Amino acid sequence: MATIGVQAMMLKGSVEEIGVFETLRKVSAIGYNAVEIAQIPMTAANVDELDRARQELGMDIAALSAPIELPKGRAGATLRDDFDKIVQQAERLESRMLRIGMLTYSALRSIDHVVAFAQEANRYAERLKDHGIELYYHNHHVEFAKHDGQYLLDIILENSPAMGIELDVHWVQRGGLDPVQTLRKYAGRTAMVHLKDYRIGNLPEEAFDLLDQGDILGYFEHFRNTVQFAEVGEGNLDFGAIVSESLDGGARYLLVEQDELYGRTVWEALQISHDNLVGLGVGNLF
Repeated sequence: MATIGVQAMMLKGSVEEIGVFETLRKVSAIGYNAVEIAQIPMTAANVDELDRARQELGMDIAALSAPIELPKGRAGATLRDDFDKIVQQAERLESRMLRIGMLTYSALRSIDHVVAFAQEANRYAERLKDHGIELYYHNHHVEFAKHDGQYLLDIILENSPAMGIELDVHWVQRGGLDPVQTLRKYAGRTAMVHLKDYRIGNLPEEAFDLLDQGDILGYFEHFRNTVQFAEVGEGNLDFGAIVSESLDGGARYLLVEQDELYGRTVWEALQISHDNLVGLGVGNLF
């Protein structure tokens, strides 16, 4: 049975304000009991607080994030330079999953770069197996570009057979595919799913100001960019079918995530997603 949790990217502002433990206490109070760590600095103090949350709150540290490399100017641990440290942190937090959040920025330069990325990821996946840790790759929309008729995601997976998938249903939809059919396609290899809704928002008043000024191109720039992230159940995706297909395909964690909140607080957004999922009849997964 899978567990519904939270992707901690949503929590970074709260962590900066009140710290890891108190943030996860608020997450727990809503009803979530698992968290995937991303965009939270893995300092010694934060790891201590994650461990405290695990022991005192019963918070399941579902997965940690581990890029292969970081762009210049970005700080943090990478699989290439800090493999042993990442393994030690995962072992301390009893987290048996690691995830790569996206392609290295330079990988999209050419298909050869994509293949090189995937092959390097596979080497880390093989090494992590020796520590009882599994490596997963998280998609965005760019992986559904085609090269000689083949999706980049399939090219990545062909060149990294030891690595699994963390499927993000919003980005699948934004990439032009059906999330349910895509979950079915990658059943058995998808251990984590990001529950993130896809909403078409209203045009802002600025668009109509441009229209009144005769700036038709400016108006249509807003017209073309109305896709929004949304709380689970507040957009257009069929989460009853998505959750069902995720479970059938063997997913172990379903992680609520919302990249932008459009005026709501993170706590309001997480509560809405929680309540809508309970309303779908899957409250037993929290």
